[in-house]
Amino acid sequence: ANIVIHSLTKYINGNGTALGGAIIDAGTFDWANGKFPEFTEPSPGYHGLIYAEALEAAAFIAKVRIEGLRDYGGALSPFNAFQIIQGLETLEVRIKKHSENALALALWLQEQDEVKWVNYPGLESSPFKALADKYLPGGQSGILTFGVKGGFESAKTIADTTELFSLLANIGDTKSLIIHPASTTHQQLSDSDQLATGVTKDLIRLSVGLENIDDLKIDLRRAFDKVKETIKV
Repeated sequence: ANIVIHSLTKYINGNGTALGGAIIDAGTFDWANGKFPEFTEPSPGYHGLIYAEALEAAAFIAKVRIEGLRDYGGALSPFNAFQIIQGLETLEVRIKKHSENALALALWLQEQDEVKWVNYPGLESSPFKALADKYLPGGQSGILTFGVKGGFESAKTIADTTELFSLLANIGDTKSLIIHPASTTHQQLSDSDQLATGVTKDLIRLSVGLENIDDLKIDLRRAFDKVKETIKV
């Protein structure tokens, strides 16, 4: 990719303590190809600077900093920057544990009577397993989804019942998070629009943290027990 945009709020920070983003410019795109006049014509707000000529490979990222930062003010506070840098130092160690816990939990979920399906790229049953092995050999992150028998009400009850899993829309924290998208992040959409985005009524999303895997299983097991009689499994 020529340009990659990262959320610093998620795994890079790791603790849900700061908001931020990062733009990574590889410096490999030809901004002087005639399709981007804002890079090849003089910038009236910066003394007639022509970015593609003066800065060449760094034209894009320089324009983002010089004009974007000036006009929109998207600057991190020193403390937020400190929080994110602290998180970045442990990213490699954390992502391995996130992935280890998520795979173990996905395998366990497949065996639960209350669960209809599980979606995690590290599973042998995943249609993305080959791609995951190729591009993510060190682990497939802590994000997984699964469907609950009983549909909307059962899934919502489970998300509302867990104690170790926090009911939050964020992802990538060291603590485990759970959410029922159909009743929260996507509730404003029609049923057809939810389906178009991949959100089904029975879907629960987990962002698996660094806690002891047995504790995570116990927490979900207790939540499943709340709906077990309702869905008759």
